[in-house]
Amino acid sequence: MVRAEPAPESLFYPEWLQRGYHGAMGYLEARRGEMRADPRSLLKVARSIICVGQVYNAPYPYSNDQGDPEKGWVARYAWGEDYHRVLKDKLYELVAAIENRAGKFKFKVCVDTSPLLERAYAHRAGLGWIGKNTCLINERIGSWVFLGEILVSLELEPDGPAPFRCGSCTRCIDACPTDALIPLEGGEGPSHALDSRRCISYQTIELRGPIPEEDRPGVGRHLLGCDICQDVCPWNRPERAALTAVDEYQPAHAEPDLAGLASLTEEEFNARFASSPIERTRYQGFLRNVCVAMGNSGREEFRESLERLAESEDEVVAEHARWALRELKG
Repeated sequence: MVRAEPAPESLFYPEWLQRGYHGAMGYLEARRGEMRADPRSLLKVARSIICVGQVYNAPYPYSNDQGDPEKGWVARYAWGEDYHRVLKDKLYELVAAIENRAGKFKFKVCVDTSPLLERAYAHRAGLGWIGKNTCLINERIGSWVFLGEILVSLELEPDGPAPFRCGSCTRCIDACPTDALIPLEGGEGPSHALDSRRCISYQTIELRGPIPEEDRPGVGRHLLGCDICQDVCPWNRPERAALTAVDEYQPAHAEPDLAGLASLTEEEFNARFASSPIERTRYQGFLRNVCVAMGNSGREEFRESLERLAESEDEVVAEHARWALRELKG
């Protein structure tokens, strides 16, 4: 639990925007950006915030393990069903349980999409610290957790913040292939910031249109998101990190076959990924990412698929396929 009041991290947020670290994510600016300064902009009568974390880690190899170059890689959070719905359902169940004991109260459930500094409040509530990889890390279960919040009109006893335990470790910074983790000068907030423009997750999900050509090699075989900075984290060692028991988070889309993905029609894409976070990339962005992964694979067997995609009516897809063909030739 934490009080529903501005977090110290909100003071850095305008500077993060000013530096352009949000890239083309315009929804983080303007009115919705201003709302992040105070949780009471979401619920005027809010007095406390209940912060929760739900483990989504599944028993499957990490992206930094030796992988099959004929397959793409999907970030761990998107292996199963869309967590927004799954976690929200659990939070509403929690609200009902609290109302059974405390009576009716005003509340608002938030999962990811609300203009709220989730990691900052989760840290203040003691769920973990914000690591150098900018993820929330819990000492007992690691960082493979979805965050959710319930803003309530109840006055609840707040918890204390979790201590910072990254120490001198820089494995996440050293492993990031695109140097997306930027050190910050001393202060009460996180030690590092994420420059989204350099981040593979941003490039494969949030960025619409072409991926800058100079950034494509760093994407590797990632089709949606990136887990490298979490995969190398000592707190996420396989023998240490907690595993999920939630059926909806079990791996269904971890390492899909690239050749099969390249042949999907838009209707097949929508049907296959309808309940998955992968759907967020949209068909154009997904095929764009498939082309980049194929080009980075160095596998000649992808040439036929890429030649077909190079004839696509969608110029973004066609241009990325032509780039991939040049990479194979090179």
